[in-house]
Amino acid sequence: MKNKKILIFLIIILIVVVFLGLFKDKILKTIYPKTYEEIVSVYAEKYNVEENLIYAVIKAESNFDSSAVSNRDALGLMQIMEETAKDVVKKNAIEIDANNIKEELMKPENSINIGTKYLQVLLDRYQNKEVALAAYNAGIGNVDNWIEKGIIKADGTDIENVPYKETNNYVRKILRDYKIYEELY
Repeated sequence: MKNKKILIFLIIILIVVVFLGLFKDKILKTIYPKTYEEIVSVYAEKYNVEENLIYAVIKAESNFDSSAVSNRDALGLMQIMEETAKDVVKKNAIEIDANNIKEELMKPENSINIGTKYLQVLLDRYQNKEVALAAYNAGIGNVDNWIEKGIIKADGTDIENVPYKETNNYVRKILRDYKIYEELY
């Protein structure tokens, strides 16, 4: 009787493993979707930012919920702070009503436009994906301070030294999700 239960258990495990193997990509594509593909494609090309990096940021920031609002009042798909959005819109002549930035950031196209432009600004500034992502999460001032004090290197080779646990985990999560998007698509 005991051997029969073990055999049934092993057969069930085998079926699950085979099932997951057959549908692995389908399951992963459900977890890691390319929602808003047309919008992401437009702004990835316009600002020369990798699409899969944008998807990884959206996944981490809002999990594709365009109505997301963080406990720090970051808004929309790419979780942009109101002041950051106003600054990006003003400096880059993005045609969005800056007087109603909160409402504008809740619109997927505007969130992706502003968020991708901001990501491009950070990538250009730091010339390093890891450091740019740290700045996206913790802010330019903090990252510049960490580099100046030698806490992290400008080339991102010691990005694990980021002193904010949230930012440290954030950079790792984005890089992991970016790699998954690269492999899936």
